[in-house]
Amino acid sequence: MTDDPGSIDLVTSDGLTLEAELRIPGDPWARAVVCHPHPQYGGDMHAPVNAAMFTSLVAAGAAALRFNFRGAGRSEGAFDHGRGERLDVTAAVERLVSATPEVPLLVAGWSFGADVAAAVGHPAIDGWFLVAAPMVTVPADDIVAATSEKPKQLVVPGNDQFRSPESASELVADWPATTTEVVAGADHFLAGRTNEVSRLLELFARALA
Repeated sequence: MTDDPGSIDLVTSDGLTLEAELRIPGDPWARAVVCHPHPQYGGDMHAPVNAAMFTSLVAAGAAALRFNFRGAGRSEGAFDHGRGERLDVTAAVERLVSATPEVPLLVAGWSFGADVAAAVGHPAIDGWFLVAAPMVTVPADDIVAATSEKPKQLVVPGNDQFRSPESASELVADWPATTTEVVAGADHFLAGRTNEVSRLLELFARALA
């Protein structure tokens, strides 16, 4: 499955091989796993918001790993409604831990990827960066981030079609260590606003460092 120096394979705990890309600049100050939107609606690791987050992190000197969820791209398996996908995120986190220095590690996700990321509580995770999270993919009781004392940041488009800023703020009102940033004028797809997402991501990552 590997076809260029940055391309790697991940193996999940249930035996699936996933395609991924890992970039490690010299002496990284942070590291991040980037999770993509819904694969049944065209989402993959090259989706625009994901691509912007991934490339901006690497350009800023952080290590970054993006991958295709099971059933997306050349990854094995089939879509599992956010259940098996948590194993995919865990495999990505563990690969990043094994390949990089011990610097702060965050999980970033957009849309479906944000929902799945919020349900993964690997001990190596130091924070979650959740972009346009619908918060409907996984049961509320499974959202590990909701009770963790580790930092979380929600980035909510002002005109999001699936979760309004007001609804998002209400949903996370009881979450500890959580901040919310609204991207005014943007909808769920954040067209033309990926630079703002990347800026907020770098600020969040540096606050962990």
